Formats: sequence, structure tokens, C-alpha cells
Amino acid sequence: MPEPWRGKVIPLIPAPRSGPAARREIQFRTPPPLSLYVHIPWCVQKCPYCDFNSHPLPASGTDVQAPAVIPEDDYLAALVADLECALPTIWGRRVDSVFLGGGTPSLLSGDGVDHLLAALRSRLPLLPNAEITLEANPASAEAGKFAAFRAAGINRLSIGIQSFNPRHLKALGRAHDDRQARQAVATAASHFANFNLDLIYGLPGQSVAEALADIDAALSFAPPHLSCYQLTIEANTAFAASPPTLPDPDSCADMQDAIESRLAAAGYQHYETSAFARAGHHCQHNLNYWQFGDYLGIGAGAHSKLTLHDRVLRQMRWKRPEQYLAQVAAGKPLQEEFAVAARDLPFEFMLNALRLLQGFDAPLFELRTSLPLLSIERELRQAERDGLIERQLQRIAPSDRGRRFLNQLLERFLVERA
Repeated sequence: MPEPWRGKVIPLIPAPRSGPAARREIQFRTPPPLSLYVHIPWCVQKCPYCDFNSHPLPASGTDVQAPAVIPEDDYLAALVADLECALPTIWGRRVDSVFLGGGTPSLLSGDGVDHLLAALRSRLPLLPNAEITLEANPASAEAGKFAAFRAAGINRLSIGIQSFNPRHLKALGRAHDDRQARQAVATAASHFANFNLDLIYGLPGQSVAEALADIDAALSFAPPHLSCYQLTIEANTAFAASPPTLPDPDSCADMQDAIESRLAAAGYQHYETSAFARAGHHCQHNLNYWQFGDYLGIGAGAHSKLTLHDRVLRQMRWKRPEQYLAQVAAGKPLQEEFAVAARDLPFEFMLNALRLLQGFDAPLFELRTSLPLLSIERELRQAERDGLIERQLQRIAPSDRGRRFLNQLLERFLVERA
């Protein structure tokens, strides 16, 4: 019996393929909703569990071997130039949400965010009430900018609290302490009607009671949205090189069950594997990902998924910030681009849609993949027989067993097709 899936989904993105199946003609009648992701690649320091494309800024007084700090103005100009290169691919399409992620976007100045959002609005048909999220860390210098971010047009903040316990914050290598965490949330709540708190459980030496204490501390601020992730050891991180001792799988399962029960009792809907929201506060940007919508990613290492009339494109920008700046200046922001083979679209769709506890309506599969649902009927029937999915009328959703063994469920859709 495989271990239950308790956090990130298996990181499988099929490589481009050749052959008859890869060349199968597909036709999209209408493109899906489009979101914009903007990557800010710097952090004050690199957390030992982080495998994202983030690069620590050198502190003042560091030795000459430290990488140079790239000025904010240069990077913002590169983002605008990157967007302008991408406009022909998305011309005329409405943008429903914007997400500034990282790294640590709250390292930007309020004026810088204001300049960036003005540049985006002047080049994109952004909905007037579009959700515009900025990821922030609780360090006091960054929390001091929250009012400026709100004035610039950010209407949703996502704060990387991770824990309110000083011992666990130290174990995670976080740059803030528990006092700063609480102050940052209080400041966010005073400026934003919509904000998210990120928490991690399954921490070194953590008990179920301590995991729930973090939840209770978060609930004391009445956040509209909570994201609760289990700590996982990712390749190419400091924790991978020197792994900490984590709670055993049964203890982590107990933590997850206790967290879900506590948040349900507090009135939060558990709508995605790690996401909990009060009514009306689901993250629209992430919902678009999970419903296999489109997104344009700009910035160092950003990824895009774009639907054209006859194919789905995957793109990746240059990863290193210095290299990204140079390539954008040369008019070549893309490091990689390929069309997803038709036979890989079902897996990519399920990789996202089955994260949603309510699943998806059957017609959405054909809208997003241009393939009939019949093309995966064999896999669906087998998954249903094995108790991994439930089907009611047009709705397909993971069962409780399927949600807890999501990797096992998703692997069903990796079957080769002619």
C-alpha cells in the first residue's frame, strides 16, 4: 500500500514527444480564462526547504564573492519588455487575475509595485475587479509596506507565516520570529479585506497539539483564506542535503485530519488539497490553474501554459536573474517552448483538476483538452472501481480515498495512448 499523498502533487510534466499520437490534430473552439503570473526571484535568505526559483540578496558588508544586487528599476523594465514580447500570443484576451509570486515580492517598493501594475494595465485588458495577489513575508520592513501595496492596487495579500511557534520558525530557517508573524497578520488585516496565510505542518519535532496551536493562532485573526501544507523534503534543497527528523507518516496524517476538522468547525470550506476559504474568498488565480486555465508567466524562470487554436504551449523563461535580464534585452525571454502532445493533455488536466475536492464537470475536460471524455473512459471506470473517484451525473471528483492517495490516482492517466 503506498503512503497517502499529503502535500505536493507528483512533479511530473511530460516531455515533448514525437510520433502519430503527438501529431494528433486538436482544435479549440474558445480559449480558457487567462491569468498573469509575475515572478520576483529574490529573498532575504534561502529557506532550507524551498525548491522554488529564489535567490538570496547579499546583506551589506558581505564579501566580494556575493552576487550583485540587481536594481529594482532594471528588473521591472525587463518584466515590461518580457510582457511586450508575449503580447502577440495573447492578443485580445482578457486577464482575469494577477499573482506576484517569488521569491519575495514584498521586497519591492510600493512605488515599484505601483509602476508595475500601471504598466500591466496599460498593456492588458485587465478586469476592473480582477484579483491581484502579492506574496509577502512577515519581516517588519516588508510589513511596513502593506499600506503602499494596497494603495498601488494589490487587493489580496498572501503571507508566508509557516508557523507561529518560535522553535519551528527557527527549524525552518525563517527570517522572521513569532512576534513579527503576529504583527504582520494584524497589519495585513487592517489594510486588506482579502488575505491568505500560509502554514506548514509536519515540522521537525512538531506534535498534533502544536500543529493545531498554529491553526488557532491563525484563526484569531479571522483570515479569509488559509493554505496548509505538509513539509516535504525536495531535491536540491538544504534539507535534502541534511534532512531533519520529521514526524512519522501516521502523525502527519493525524495532523492533517485534526487541521481539517478544526477549520471545518470554524466555517472554512476545504476546496482544494491544501486550501481552505470562507465563503466568497476562494483564490481565483489558483482556481484557474486547477481548472486547467491558461496563464502567462513573466519574470526569471516563470512558466506559462497558453492555449492556441490548435495546440497547448508550455513555456519557460530564463531562470537565473542575470541571464534573464540579458536575454530579455536581446528580445529572447524564452528559454524553452514546446507544444504539449495530445496524449499528454488528459494527465495534465487531471494533475490539476483532481486537486479540487469537488472535482470538475465532465464538459470541462473537452473544453480544456479538445478531447472527448470517452478517450479516458477506461481509466475513469477503473479508478471508480478501485474507489479512487466518484461520479454523479456530470461531476467527477476524487473520493476520500482518491484524495489521500492522489499520486496513485493520477498515475492512471499516464497510460500511453496510440
